[in-house]
Amino acid sequence: MKLRSISEWQTLALIVGCYVFLGLLILNPFGLPLFLQAILIIPLITLHSSLQHECIHRHPFVSQALNDAVIFLPVGILLPYFRFKTSHIKHHHNSAITDPYEDPESGYWDSKIWEKSPRLIQKLFEVNNTLLGRMAIGPAISIIRFAAADLKGGQIKIIVTWFFHLFASSLILLAVYIWSNMPVWAYLMCCYAGYSVLTVRTFLEHQANESIRARTVIVEDKGPLSFLFLNNNLHLVHHAYPTVAWYELPKMFEKNRDRFIMMNKGYNFKSYVEIFKRYSFSKKEPVAYPFVTKGQNALKSSPTKLGQEA
Repeated sequence: MKLRSISEWQTLALIVGCYVFLGLLILNPFGLPLFLQAILIIPLITLHSSLQHECIHRHPFVSQALNDAVIFLPVGILLPYFRFKTSHIKHHHNSAITDPYEDPESGYWDSKIWEKSPRLIQKLFEVNNTLLGRMAIGPAISIIRFAAADLKGGQIKIIVTWFFHLFASSLILLAVYIWSNMPVWAYLMCCYAGYSVLTVRTFLEHQANESIRARTVIVEDKGPLSFLFLNNNLHLVHHAYPTVAWYELPKMFEKNRDRFIMMNKGYNFKSYVEIFKRYSFSKKEPVAYPFVTKGQNALKSSPTKLGQEA
C-alpha cells in the first residue's frame, strides 16, 4: 500500500472522508430531514466522481490495481468506473481532442450526420449546449449515448463490465433501501444531481479550434466548485501534465500562468460565475463539428466504413 508520494495522504484522506460522510448521511443517525440529506449527498457524489478521475491518473498509490480497488464502487450509480477509465485514457492519448470520431469524450456531431438528423433531435442537443440545459438533461444524454455505443459494439468484455456495474449498483441501492430512511428514488435523484454538478466542469472544458492547444480551457476559479472538481477546472494544466496530482495543479498554474494562457490562446475564464452569466441560456458553440473528421476522411476512401461507424 505504498503511496506515490508522501503528499498523497491528501488524496487518500479525501477518499476515506468521502466514503465516511456518504455512509453517515445514508445511515442518517442524526435524523436529518430528507432535503438536508440530499443537499449534503449531492456534492459528495460529485467529489467521488472527481476522485475516480484522480485514481485513473495513478493516484494515490503506486499500484494502479489498488487505486482502482479503493474507488470503483459505483456510489453515483450512473457510470461504470472501468468503462469511464478506458474512455478517459483514450481521451488523453488522443491527438485530435474534440473530433467526434477520435475523442470518446467529444460532444460534437459529424456535420454531415447533424444535417440529416430530425429537427427534434437537433433541438434537444441545442438545449444541451446551454449550461442550464446541460445540467438538466446532459447526464441522461451522456449515459444513454455511452451505454448505447457500448452495447452496439457488442464486445463481451464491455458487456460483462456493464453487468458487473449493474450488480454493484443494485447492492448499493439495496443497502439504501434496507439501512437508510432515504427512499431509493431520492438517492437516485441525488446521483443524477451529482453528475449534473459535474457537467458544469465538462460543459466547456474543450472547444473546437484549429489549434490543438487552444481546445482546452482554463477556469481560474478558487471556490467550492474548484474543490469539488479537484482543480480540474485548470484543465489545460491537467492535459499538459496528466500525472500531476490535483493539489499541485494550482501552484503549477500560478507559476506559469502567462505561458498556459498563451498556449491555449486565451481560452480562459475567471470563475464559474462568469460562465453561468454567459452560458446559462446561451449556446457555447454549434453542435456540428466545424472541421473535417476522421469519419469524413473515411467517407472519401471507403463510404461503407463510415456507414458502419455512424
